[in-house]
Amino acid sequence: MLTLAGCPVHELLERQVTGLARQLVRVFVEEIPVYRRLPREELDGDITRITEHNLRMICEMFRHRRPPTSAELAPLRASAVRRAQEQVPLEALLAAYHLGARWVWDRLAATATPADFAAVLDMNRLVLLYTEAVTSAVCTAYLKEREGMLSQEQHAMHVAVSALLSGDHTALAAVRPAPGYLVMAIAMDAHPDEEQDEPGGSVAARRKLARIRAAAQCYATEQVLSVLDATGGLVLLPRGGETPAAAEVVEAMSRAAGVPVWAATEQATPAEVPAAAGVAEEVLEVVRIFGRPPGAYRLADVLLEYQLTRPSRATARLASLLDPLLGNPDLLRTLEVHLETGLDRRRTAELLHVHPNTVDYRLRRAVSLTGLDPADPAQLQQIGAALAAKRFTPR
Repeated sequence: MLTLAGCPVHELLERQVTGLARQLVRVFVEEIPVYRRLPREELDGDITRITEHNLRMICEMFRHRRPPTSAELAPLRASAVRRAQEQVPLEALLAAYHLGARWVWDRLAATATPADFAAVLDMNRLVLLYTEAVTSAVCTAYLKEREGMLSQEQHAMHVAVSALLSGDHTALAAVRPAPGYLVMAIAMDAHPDEEQDEPGGSVAARRKLARIRAAAQCYATEQVLSVLDATGGLVLLPRGGETPAAAEVVEAMSRAAGVPVWAATEQATPAEVPAAAGVAEEVLEVVRIFGRPPGAYRLADVLLEYQLTRPSRATARLASLLDPLLGNPDLLRTLEVHLETGLDRRRTAELLHVHPNTVDYRLRRAVSLTGLDPADPAQLQQIGAALAAKRFTPR
């Protein structure tokens, strides 16, 4: 039996458990900001009861010189589940347990005499065992409950997205859609951490997606809906009074994820979401096919390319205009870069790492083989359309 100053330690604590529990709850409120925001009823009820249970459990540990039993830890696990449901941060919960252990230790150690050195060491070992057992029990129960809650939230989110995309009015009535959405089809690069061996790569991918969702949520007062994997997917950003600029949202997502993000966006009411999502996905495909830089795009930004990627006889015919250049990739590449630089031969030469005279020679060869001259405004449009069509119909 542990004794301090000739008195059993468990008796020193046991005789004042009820009063100490109330004092400890006041300490929690003073030192842990989250506890100041909890309802008085909860502090005086559940929080005080679990604090008193902890003190009695410590008494039993001191009485029998052993770690807490699973049965003694059960109320702590149940309390952790309730705190998870109330969305009390785990760090605040652990802070309360650790603060309580330190507070009890300080009060008991203050009664010790020099002759109690061995008892103080034993008491310290038991307090460490208490902290270890409580931390493990509370974290396990809390995180398991949060995982279940997140699974339910993800399921509800998928139901909502599926209902909006399918136009299922019965399901829509159950998910309470927002008045309108910024529909975003997004694509993203892999984060360097995703190249790690498993499970590191999968963990990195999940963290990237969590940061993407959190960044998007900053621009909405209602729940952002998303269906995403490590390469991209669909995000439905609820529109409030003032719709955020799509470019700003995409920039925030890219910054948070630490990777380039491409997005095609459309504004839509709930009933328009299926069509808007279809257009956004098609625009995103066009943006990626034509090598556009990361950022936000709308249909208006890629009208020509979008039209040329719609299946038709004209698309194949346009692409075939450049078939004479297929045997000489340098000529085709020079023509592409020349148009991308606004017909700037020096800039074209810089990008291709050749002399400007070489650019002139290649362009003359391209003209002689195709009959299309970029110096002719009418033929320039045709060349641009043919290049766009060829990107969509590679051979």
